[in-house]
Amino acid sequence: MLDLTGKNALVTGIANNKSIAWGIAQQLHKAGANIGVTYLPDDTGKMERKVSDLTAPLEPSLFLPLNVQDDAQMASAFQAVKEKWGKLDILVHCLAFAKREDLTGGFSATSRDGFKLALDISAYSLVPMANAAKELMTDGGSIITMTYLGGVKVIPNYNVMGIAKSALEMNVRYLASELGESGIRVNGISAGPIRTLASSAVGGILDMIHHVEAVAPLKRTVTQTEVGNTAAFLCSDLSSGITGQIIYCDAGYEIMGMTGTK
Repeated sequence: MLDLTGKNALVTGIANNKSIAWGIAQQLHKAGANIGVTYLPDDTGKMERKVSDLTAPLEPSLFLPLNVQDDAQMASAFQAVKEKWGKLDILVHCLAFAKREDLTGGFSATSRDGFKLALDISAYSLVPMANAAKELMTDGGSIITMTYLGGVKVIPNYNVMGIAKSALEMNVRYLASELGESGIRVNGISAGPIRTLASSAVGGILDMIHHVEAVAPLKRTVTQTEVGNTAAFLCSDLSSGITGQIIYCDAGYEIMGMTGTK
């Protein structure tokens, strides 16, 4: 039986009720985990209020600002985890961003600043977060991140985000190799296309979803809940022998040949 009772789980990347991170947080909570939530702070406080209202039913025992481009804020967030919980069992990394203009047109037109920004937030951020988390995972733990097929195959309009996801997937493997001796497992979930705030920046996202629905063996795409269930499994003892892997939760789309979109 999947049981996360007594486990402390820090979930990043919740923006609204369409976020994959929101689906994951709900399923971890349902399995009994004690939830901590981070939000991206802004000058108006709008995001803090929005995420706070959304996650209130989960009764998070930690609610922390976290901009992963701010080293001091990241250190402060993990210090708060240490002071409140003492230890961390689960870290969920659901963070990705690229400039909208770098997700359209030719990939060769990607700006230097746009490339660095996408790689910094979407890929590099997992590294310092895992480094901070490992000190708190005194009884072992599970770190999961979210990736996408565009990290291994060319997807129209995904452009620089595909490069970021490719780097992220290698981060998973190197971190799994390093942290395994401490009983910490690191895995990624490659989800099928879902309408989220992040995916709305990808041109033709609805066409991609419809294509998956037509081609995937299950003749549909997946839901936030299904991705959340996969995450809960990877965070549980049921997956104790799995690390360094990219698990596809995409209704089987990844296995199909001749699946390119126009």
